[in-house]
Amino acid sequence: MKEEVRFPSVVGPELAGVIDVPEGEIRGWGLFVHGFTLGKDSPAASRVCRQLAREGVGMLRYDNLGIGDSEGDWGDGSFTVKVRDTVRAAAFMAERGTPVDLLVGHSWGGAAAIAAAHETPGLRALATIAAPVDPSDVERHYDSVLDRVLEDGAHEWFVGGRTLVLKRAFVEDVRRAHLRDRIGEVDLPLLVAHSPTDSTVDIANAAEIFQEARHPRSFISLEGADHLLTARGQAQRAAHIICAWADQYLDEPRAGEAAPRPVEGPGGP
Repeated sequence: MKEEVRFPSVVGPELAGVIDVPEGEIRGWGLFVHGFTLGKDSPAASRVCRQLAREGVGMLRYDNLGIGDSEGDWGDGSFTVKVRDTVRAAAFMAERGTPVDLLVGHSWGGAAAIAAAHETPGLRALATIAAPVDPSDVERHYDSVLDRVLEDGAHEWFVGGRTLVLKRAFVEDVRRAHLRDRIGEVDLPLLVAHSPTDSTVDIANAAEIFQEARHPRSFISLEGADHLLTARGQAQRAAHIICAWADQYLDEPRAGEAAPRPVEGPGGP
């Protein structure tokens, strides 16, 4: 089952999202942050979220500013806006009575998830898939138009079958993003998932994230997966691993909540 939702970006325009709702017992709720120019319906986002919902974790996935069904201009976004909208999306889930337990970020969205984690109250666990340790790594994707952007203030960029407008403020914001300092601030269980054959974001990024992170931290190698998780069954496999890893944290009480009472048998607890 899925529910279509809308909520405002921190810069104003409405963002379009889908909540994949478990059909059976609900074990928790989560939020998925998609990659650089991808969207809520990309293979990684849609397949991972649907599989997590099958396993009892309801997931919100949404299109960032100017992507897919969301309003606004993509060029008015930035890494900072993506991080702030991640926090806003989690707040939206809390407002509707389904607070986020699990935050999952793919690719550039994984970097944004790390940066947003310590600003998102109530989180129990964080997972990244194929995340770069340096958000400015995306600059190589638009380096062919970079000089024009910096000179003129904005320039059209054709990517993924569509034309986006890349703006100087976007580029400058990405260059100011320093994720390494934020990794050590994350006081949550962290799972770093990455494919050793990822040709877009090298697995060395996963090693750096893992090294900078606090315990408890875990690493899983997604052998055979491509960066976008388009290969048959790979997104579902990643979701299954994340769900199994997060299971122990989904049952933990939130801050301020009492621990669950032990089940009493005939002879006592």
